[in-house]
Amino acid sequence: MKEHQGRIFSGILVILIGIVFLLGSLDQIDIGDFFSDYWPLFIIFVGVWHLFSNNFQNAGVGLVLIIIGGFFLLAELDVLRWNIWHILWPVLIILVGIWLIFKPRFTGYKGKVPEIKENDLDAFALFGGVSRKVEAQAFRGGKATAMFGAVDLDFSHAKLEGGQATIEVTAMFGGIDIFVPRDWKVVVDASAVLGGVDNKHRQAEESEIKGTLFIKATAIFGGIDIKN
Repeated sequence: MKEHQGRIFSGILVILIGIVFLLGSLDQIDIGDFFSDYWPLFIIFVGVWHLFSNNFQNAGVGLVLIIIGGFFLLAELDVLRWNIWHILWPVLIILVGIWLIFKPRFTGYKGKVPEIKENDLDAFALFGGVSRKVEAQAFRGGKATAMFGAVDLDFSHAKLEGGQATIEVTAMFGGIDIFVPRDWKVVVDASAVLGGVDNKHRQAEESEIKGTLFIKATAIFGGIDIKN
């Protein structure tokens, strides 16, 4: 059922549009006025589609779209008489902050994610660049932050304590490159706001895997790349 949800919702949207044009042809509604007043319904519909297609996991994007569509719909219907943009963008910033705080971690991963035990990694770049070559033979986790700067993390010669570790990386108006050995498995939990998290890591066969690195990645107006 899940693989057909996109097609089902697309079909429903086409049907609804067809009904609108049918009512217009029957002189029951004015199509121009309808689309002029009710176009935010399409934003709401996309938000609802996002919720259902993801089984209500990672619901932040869908809820934000529904709220945006609701704001515009209320404005078009003159329920909200203020300038919509004056209140919409601060509300969006607040919603993004709430989403970043309460977003579920590692959605879809069934196992237990190790906590960051020690700051074996502590890298911070502000208006500059930081390069760290991690060679710990019992790496237990850490954090890295790039703000208006860049951070390079090289784990090529590191080993993980107990075969697992978690790192938390944040790129705000900056970039982070993470180099991971092929014989490590990488599990990424990504949050991006006008930014991107790109996992380019190509791991070896399962029989050759020697450890699992969990990465909590947040990119806000920035980018995070995970590579071999």
